[in-house]
Amino acid sequence: MKIHHLNCGSVRQVDPTYEGLPSAPAVNHCLLVETGRGLALIETGLGLGNVRNPDETLGAAWVQMAQPALSEEETAIRQIERLGFSPADVRHVLVTHLDVDHCGGLPDFPQATVHVLEAELTAALAEAPSFRYRPAHWAHGPQWRTYDSTGDSWFGFTAIQPEGLPPEIKLIPLGGHTAGHAGIAVHDGTRWLLHCGDAYYYHRELDQDPEPHPVLDIVQTTSEVDHGLRVDTQSRLRTLARDHADEVTLFSAHDPWEFGRLAS
Repeated sequence: MKIHHLNCGSVRQVDPTYEGLPSAPAVNHCLLVETGRGLALIETGLGLGNVRNPDETLGAAWVQMAQPALSEEETAIRQIERLGFSPADVRHVLVTHLDVDHCGGLPDFPQATVHVLEAELTAALAEAPSFRYRPAHWAHGPQWRTYDSTGDSWFGFTAIQPEGLPPEIKLIPLGGHTAGHAGIAVHDGTRWLLHCGDAYYYHRELDQDPEPHPVLDIVQTTSEVDHGLRVDTQSRLRTLARDHADEVTLFSAHDPWEFGRLAS
């Protein structure tokens, strides 16, 4: 499988906590995976509707907080077209959760099956409209495929096999940030990539002596639904990064320096 790293929505600029890295806009890190069963899009970032009508689809409060670039050229649909594909080639969309910046592009792929944990969809439908969940992103009636949190063992985590997708793609429950937050693992033929969504926000949080980012940490602590579970998830991810560095590469949704390293 061929994997493309896409930034589907730059937001406000953040500074690193140490010398040697430039300041950069935070990203919405998505993956486009070419499988033998069509394209799979992992996360959608911001979509065309968000760019064209941000206050209604994203919420004015979120726009003020995140300061999104709102560039049509950064949307997943436009990047997929530049790669020579049609939006209809996207057969599957997998989302870590349904916060606005992770699923804003769902309406751009109405024919795709959307894979998500059942607890997440239940919470989103119950709580929307809210700061984090906006019904505009599923008003088109997505073809949902939902899952509970049971599955096989994967490096000490639970791995769920999404329907219709090859075994190289797994949903990995990573609780704490939202009611049904999950990571998404993809095997590139050599090693696993684990998209951790918002289970952490800054690469130094995976250090054995973790260092949260002073700005990004405000976002993650004010948006968590279960503090203890979120902290435990980060601890387990830290152990995974330490013990299986030769088998698994971890990255989060918004860290621009992780994105730059992997996209290059």
